[in-house]
Amino acid sequence: MELIKSIPMLSKDTEKKLFLLDAYALIYRAYFAFAKNPRVNSKGQNTSAAFGFTNVLIDVIKNEKPTHLAVVFDPPGGSTSRQEEFEAYKAHREEMPEDIRSMIGPIKKIVEAFCVPILEVNGYEADDVIGTLAKIAEKKGYVTYMMTPDKDYGQLVSENIFMFKPGRGGNPAEIWGVKEVCEKFEIESPDQLIDILGLWGDAADNIPGIPGIGEKTAKQLVQKYGSVESLIEHADELKGKQKENVINFAQQGLISKQLATIITDVEVDFKEEDLTMCEPDPEKIMEVFTELEFRTMAKRILNEDIQIQADANTGKTTKESNGQLDLFSLQSSIAESRGSDTETDGYQNIDTAKPSYHLIQTHEERKELLDLLLQQKQVCFDTETNNIDALHAELVGMSFSFKEKEAFYVAIPEDQNEAKKIVNEFAPFFSSSKIEKIAHNLKYDWKVLNRYDIELAYPLFDTMVAHYLINPESKQGMDFLAEFYLNYKPIPIEALIGKKDKNQGNMRDLDPKDVYRYACEDADITLQLKQLFEPEINKEHLKNLFYDIEMPLVEVLKCMEQEGIAIDVKGLKEFSAEMEKSLHHLEAEIRKMAGVDFNVDSPKQLGDVLFEQLKISSKAKKTKTGQYATSEDVLVKHEKDHPIIPLILEYRQLRKLKSTYVDPLPSMTDPVDGRVHTHFMQTVTATGRLSSNNPNLQNIPIRTEKGKEIRKAFIARDKDFELLSSDYSQIELRLIAALSGDENMIGAFKDGKDIHAATAAKVFNVPLEEVTREQRSAAKAVNFGIIYGQSAFGLSQNLGISRTEAKDIIDNYFIQYPTIKEYMNKAIEQARSQGYVETIMKRRRYLPDINSANAVVRGFAERNAINAPLQGSAADIIKVAMVNVHHEMVKKKLKSKLILQVHDELVFDVHKSEKEVMMKLVEKGMEKAVSLSVPLEVELDFGENWLAAH
Repeated sequence: MELIKSIPMLSKDTEKKLFLLDAYALIYRAYFAFAKNPRVNSKGQNTSAAFGFTNVLIDVIKNEKPTHLAVVFDPPGGSTSRQEEFEAYKAHREEMPEDIRSMIGPIKKIVEAFCVPILEVNGYEADDVIGTLAKIAEKKGYVTYMMTPDKDYGQLVSENIFMFKPGRGGNPAEIWGVKEVCEKFEIESPDQLIDILGLWGDAADNIPGIPGIGEKTAKQLVQKYGSVESLIEHADELKGKQKENVINFAQQGLISKQLATIITDVEVDFKEEDLTMCEPDPEKIMEVFTELEFRTMAKRILNEDIQIQADANTGKTTKESNGQLDLFSLQSSIAESRGSDTETDGYQNIDTAKPSYHLIQTHEERKELLDLLLQQKQVCFDTETNNIDALHAELVGMSFSFKEKEAFYVAIPEDQNEAKKIVNEFAPFFSSSKIEKIAHNLKYDWKVLNRYDIELAYPLFDTMVAHYLINPESKQGMDFLAEFYLNYKPIPIEALIGKKDKNQGNMRDLDPKDVYRYACEDADITLQLKQLFEPEINKEHLKNLFYDIEMPLVEVLKCMEQEGIAIDVKGLKEFSAEMEKSLHHLEAEIRKMAGVDFNVDSPKQLGDVLFEQLKISSKAKKTKTGQYATSEDVLVKHEKDHPIIPLILEYRQLRKLKSTYVDPLPSMTDPVDGRVHTHFMQTVTATGRLSSNNPNLQNIPIRTEKGKEIRKAFIARDKDFELLSSDYSQIELRLIAALSGDENMIGAFKDGKDIHAATAAKVFNVPLEEVTREQRSAAKAVNFGIIYGQSAFGLSQNLGISRTEAKDIIDNYFIQYPTIKEYMNKAIEQARSQGYVETIMKRRRYLPDINSANAVVRGFAERNAINAPLQGSAADIIKVAMVNVHHEMVKKKLKSKLILQVHDELVFDVHKSEKEVMMKLVEKGMEKAVSLSVPLEVELDFGENWLAAH
């Protein structure tokens, strides 16, 4: 075992080095280090605390090489000795998070498996036990390191006792001795830290201190008077409120000092032989690591490439098949596969080999590099440009890497004719079907290369897309992934071109000698990430999703962004003027109704008018700043309380539409082609849906007349084209029918019945043929509300009906569609047992809160367990359709283009000569994207603008 090799064999001349680990302080710290990206195994267990703590333990053993070691836990009842002195001690401390509590048992098993003693003394906290042991050890000739982030331990340091504060976020660990503690707290001796804490108090432990004295004042007072007792004696020298507080709260200050004092005479045996480092038990390690699914952490420790199980009787090992490993989720394995079991908590990657990066500037060097590239099976590449907008970016350089810690940077000159010649020298590489091209955010690089007439040939691998599938709720930026998985912090772009402000430069401003290390690093890091992510992507549930859907979709989105969509600039400006008149009219009406002149756009003034002057409600809510809450959701609840509220809501809607879409859109047209080029984001939503920005076309309201007018501004590119809108009809309800197998709902869809209209007829008690568009929209909300777990109360609020009526609707709904309820319950149970749900394409949504003891948190996860497979499957289906339709259009060499995707709708710029072929092609591509037990239906129509087509 690699770890065993690192354990020092104690001899007479070996310095006795004792490490005492403050268990809960380190466990909490490890847990919260993963707060934004928790590690969840296939059983749905949040293993962050155990994983992070184990990393700490391994790093201590491996890197610090203690001769003696112990892990010290607080007892279940806490410090009864302090609670006897001060009943409120730690009384208000929040209960331990259940995700930590559930890992305490496994953590103790891990500690025992490493042959490390666990110390726990009833009635005394860990710091008391550690303090006592440290003082005993000092007398026995030990150098002791108290491993904890807790500042209170500073009072214990001496010539042979040190605080060992673990590093965080890439920063190294800190070792505090007498000098460091005295400098940190500006005191003469470490024991004066107790006086500072006595005056200052500790909110976490409910140690009150003396009111009005913070850290800075406490330091100053201890510097001047030496101790709490001396300060109290000289209280008459103080002034004002401070004097009053010290006199009135003198006893409280003394009690606080006592509570802050770490006890060093706990009755605990110091058994050197028990604390001596010994060999870990590989069988026990494998048992607990298998239970927690720390697959590759086991590889690291056991120094094997596959899982090893020790034979207790023979001492031999048997290698198990990799099939079992497929059960393990990425969140508990992928960060381990480099042998470093990364956590973003300051523990540095032990691989410190210096990278070899090369600057390529001459024709001969480029030719030699190209020859090397053409010999490879996979190469990572990256582009450096002078603009974040790929449609207008000029290449400054290209970097390539095909071997870890080695990369090459090709400098590209500013002269674009010369630049194009150099870039095209590498065309044989980019067009090779034998070399896998790797990049992070490939879509950007692809668009840039297209500007130099370079096309990319498959196979392709985008590490950003890959990690999105592996962990959809994580950050996807390369710098973050490098820190999280590789324990490596890349050179920040700001170090080269400055901060993100109006004065920020670009790569063109720099000499290639100042750029090449940064650029090479990007390619190198991306290559390393690819090696990590590829084994996970090749697992059964991700392989087809990645290679057959998401990677081909990168090309589709790239083409859509390049095409853009034309807008009616003149029409938008006229509409803006109309909206301005409407806003002025509404503003005047609101002020007239209020009976006072005020700024309608000021939330504070509006709140005062509504709740103090007009007194529209006695249940007004206030924000943290003390002003009345006037957000849209608040106003909607008061819509019937006063006629002014609908006017305010209409005013705000118009103002938002005008400022978000109508006014900005004309300025967002491209200066070259005059079209708007939105950016489709493939790696943002947890459900798998696409999103867009600059402009965001997903949130244009279409239920209001004013919102519809905005769609009217999106037009065909010229007189030879028309827009085609193709929209899936009721796709999520069709999906729940198919996934649940409900015969009634499946039959309704097969017979062509309108589910929403039928529901509306019942809800509003009208004949089916008399259901209005508005009633149908409301019924649609009922349908989706019920299948996503909406309660009778929520439904009653949504529809403005009584809870009894709402309950009847829900009960009748499940009578009509009985297996829907069974499906919902089954989805929740499956999520509880496996920790995630899947779409029809095996896209996973991890739900770490599905077993939470908090009913609100658990309820949210349960709704996601039902909702995510439906939304995600709808996203999968339209992505498949986009890929298939795009490829068919390319194959037929059509002039028509796919230009927009918004939720379940695709929009095409169709050449009028291709209308018939496009109708058939799109309808077939969308309706046959997948095969379900219910038919997929698509509504298609043409128009000169988006509104007319929709």
